[in-house]
Amino acid sequence: MHIASRFAFRIVAGLGLAASLSMPASAQDVFITQELPFFEFDNGEEFHVIERDQNTDAVIPEAFAKTSRPCPPFCVQPMEAAEGVETIGELELLQFLDEHVEKGTGALIDARVESWYRGGTIPGSINLAFNLFENPEENPFLVPVLQLLGGVQAADGTWDFTEAKDLALFCNGPWCGQSPRAIRNLISVGYPPEKLRYYRGGMQAWLALGLSVHVPGNS
Repeated sequence: MHIASRFAFRIVAGLGLAASLSMPASAQDVFITQELPFFEFDNGEEFHVIERDQNTDAVIPEAFAKTSRPCPPFCVQPMEAAEGVETIGELELLQFLDEHVEKGTGALIDARVESWYRGGTIPGSINLAFNLFENPEENPFLVPVLQLLGGVQAADGTWDFTEAKDLALFCNGPWCGQSPRAIRNLISVGYPPEKLRYYRGGMQAWLALGLSVHVPGNS
């Protein structure tokens, strides 16, 4: 991946800070990448630091340890959520946080229901559950949600998303269809696919890599 210069600066700064800390070298052995020990950003509400669990004996939480869930609804999702929507991994998600979320031009969307979100989410995300985007013709919550994301509704009911935020959506993992459903429903009302990203790995992959989890309400 070609990392943008702004993101590369974060890497260099992070390495400098890690080297300057007065602690044993073994205190941070588990980097995100060889050049990136940790990642920090501000989503406009809170300052976050994302790093990997330094305990090399850590295992994935039990709630995500299952290999088999009934399908439907927990079916393996395709790599592409919808035509024109980029599927991203963890490093691209960090770059999205740097280039869009911190600047206010984008939002990281946890598309799971609130109970899952409150149990732990990716730092910097906001919770807009997938069902907020369901049934566009009858859903009373859709208009305020789309306006929150920067959409402008015309008198004839059509939407202008020219100034809308770039979004990255995720849910529980490759077996979770909630964020793909949200993505397809957004596209159905006119949200441009090029403004959408799909983090297919979701919380399953995030936790498997030992990356930081934010528990809303526990600052």
